[in-house]
Amino acid sequence: MPKLQIIVGSTRPGRLAGPIAKWVFEKTAADGRFDVELVDIAEYGLPVLDERHHPVLGRYENEHTQRWAAKIQEADAFIFVSPEYNYGPSAALLNAFDYLGREWMYAPVAFVSYGGIAGGLRAVQVMKQIVTTVRMMPLPDGVALPLVMQNFEAGEFVPPPSAQRAVAPMLAELLRWTQVLGPLRAEGPPPPTLPPGPPAPRS
Repeated sequence: MPKLQIIVGSTRPGRLAGPIAKWVFEKTAADGRFDVELVDIAEYGLPVLDERHHPVLGRYENEHTQRWAAKIQEADAFIFVSPEYNYGPSAALLNAFDYLGREWMYAPVAFVSYGGIAGGLRAVQVMKQIVTTVRMMPLPDGVALPLVMQNFEAGEFVPPPSAQRAVAPMLAELLRWTQVLGPLRAEGPPPPTLPPGPPAPRS
């Protein structure tokens, strides 16, 4: 079975991403179409991006980056569980994403988002633009949880019927795109091309 990682996209104490991601994991595991793993970025201790080289080169010097890169490289597809902060994704999710380049390439990604009236969809729209820069395929199918606090009782996540119904179609599309993109992901990225930058110092 293809490997699907569910990324917990928040590190804030008291975050809602944890129980929501656990629910997504349980639903996905019960579905049976993926070998599914829950990946919590909080467990990797990533500081604000501190690598010297551009991520496209894959020349990671720090142990935390190497651990993170090795974990992400294992997957064939992803689900990002994302809050919405100020009309965008969490800084923790964006930072974790920015650490890597080739490890994300040619993988499909779906989103489970949560927030206020918009259900986190504004954060998803931002992330969709970002993930395409490393050749990921963001899917239109996902799960949105508006007014998310109404779905918690005594600290436990109680998914609404609309969210329950949305999981299976999301997984079906993820599987289709995983199968299509599999050969590209197995082939690996093209030779890296660095963006324009300052000229190298003369020796």
